[in-house]
Order: sequence, then structure tokens, then C-alpha cells
Amino acid sequence: MSTGTGTTVPVRPPHPAPPPSPAPVDGAGAWPLLLRLAREEDPAVVAAALARHATDPLVHRYARLLAAGRTGVVAQLGQSLDGCIATAGGDSVPVTGEADHEHLHRLRALVDAVVVGPGTVHHDDPRLTVRAVPGPDPRRVVLDPAGRLRERALLRDPSTLWFTQCPVDSPGAQVVVLDVGSGPAEVLAVLREHGLRRVLVEGGGRTVSQWVDAGVVDRLFLTIAPLVIGRGGRRGLSLPDVEPLSACRRPPAHRHVLGEDVCWELDLRA
Repeated sequence: MSTGTGTTVPVRPPHPAPPPSPAPVDGAGAWPLLLRLAREEDPAVVAAALARHATDPLVHRYARLLAAGRTGVVAQLGQSLDGCIATAGGDSVPVTGEADHEHLHRLRALVDAVVVGPGTVHHDDPRLTVRAVPGPDPRRVVLDPAGRLRERALLRDPSTLWFTQCPVDSPGAQVVVLDVGSGPAEVLAVLREHGLRRVLVEGGGRTVSQWVDAGVVDRLFLTIAPLVIGRGGRRGLSLPDVEPLSACRRPPAHRHVLGEDVCWELDLRA
């Protein structure tokens, strides 16, 4: 372009239009995406999808779990401010609120199997199914070393895996007998033989603590409710003492607000 003074001013080409942003996935849209990614075998596909929708709150909550791959162990606990999951008499419903209840069901839908110990089955006889959100039910796994559980609906289901250290007459569940002294690593090896690779350890406090202490848990979701139960309450996460304070673990953490509760997502592999 020429000016009146004879100076030529170059004409700049127009800026190219920015590429279209990916359609947001929020609310009902994010959850079907996460369910698909939970069974995706190609980590590159998972990483790309998570990156495209990283700003979605639901995707953000479960991105690290899914990005870690199809094989791993995640644990979950809901406890009071003073570290209890139930009263001294065993009353545990509800400790955490509805938002954490929904979060737990989402975790169940994203894994292949859910593991509980004998105390949880004895006191609660939980269904361990996905009901609060759409999604597939996980395979149910009961740890009962002494083989003392009886007359529980969970054990009448032929799809349940019942781990004991002695043969038992099963009302329907598939019995897996392990040697005395077998621990979480041996249980995981059997689960992987059944094709169950991403595992959720749900309860109770003693079982989750044993698995964390054994070093097999990759990620722990620990939800704290604004509730005080008292010194007689049943303990939640309880690990061996460490001295001095400088030697205590401080794993990388992410915080999720679930209604009135606060959920700490702890990366135990870091």
C-alpha cells in the first residue's frame, strides 16, 4: 500500500482463524467418556482424550487414575475428622455425604474388581454394585482368611471370589484357597489370572491399611467428613508409627470438594 509521501507500507495478511475448541464434556457427557477410557488398552488414546477435556471437573478427578494404565490398585476410605469409620458399636451409615457416596460408585464403575475384608461383609453385607451412576458392576472379592463368614448375600453370588486360608462349603461364591501367610501381593496375582487388573480396595479400615502398608496401593482416595465420632470409634486409615516426623511420608496430593466433605487423592507411588 502506497502513502501520500511515497512510502510503501506492507500489507499484513489476516491472522488465521484459531482451530475450533473441542466440545466441552460436562455433566452427563463426561461420564460416558470416562467409562470408555477405563477399558481402553492404548495409553496414547487415553492420554489424548484426557488432555482434550482436562478442564472438565469430573475428568480432572479421575484423570490420574485412568492415565496410570489398565493395571493398578486404588483404595478408598471415608472417615471422620478424628480418623474413624464407625462408632464403637459399628454404626457407619452415613459417615460421609451423598457426593462421596456417588464418588465411590464411580470408582467401582472404573475398576475391574472391588475388594473388601471380613469385617465389612460381617457388619454391612454390602452389595458393592454401581447404583448411584450408570456403569458396569465390578467383580466382588471377599477376603476371609479364617473362613468364618456365613449367610451373607454377597457369598451366595457365584460371581464373587471368596479368598480363605482353608476350604469352606460355599453357598455359591467361588472359593479361592491361599496359603497361610499370603498377603495382598498373592491376592493380586490371583485376580490378574482372572483378568481383573484395575482393583479397588474399599474396606474396611483394617483391610485398606494392610494393603497400603504392604506397598501395593498406587492411589488412595481418603474422604474426610466434618464429623467427630470419639475415641472409641473404629479406626480408618491406621499405619505403623514413624519417627522422626521428617521421615514420615508426605505423598503428592490433590483435593476434591465433595459437598461438605473433602476428598484427598494421594499418589502413593510417587
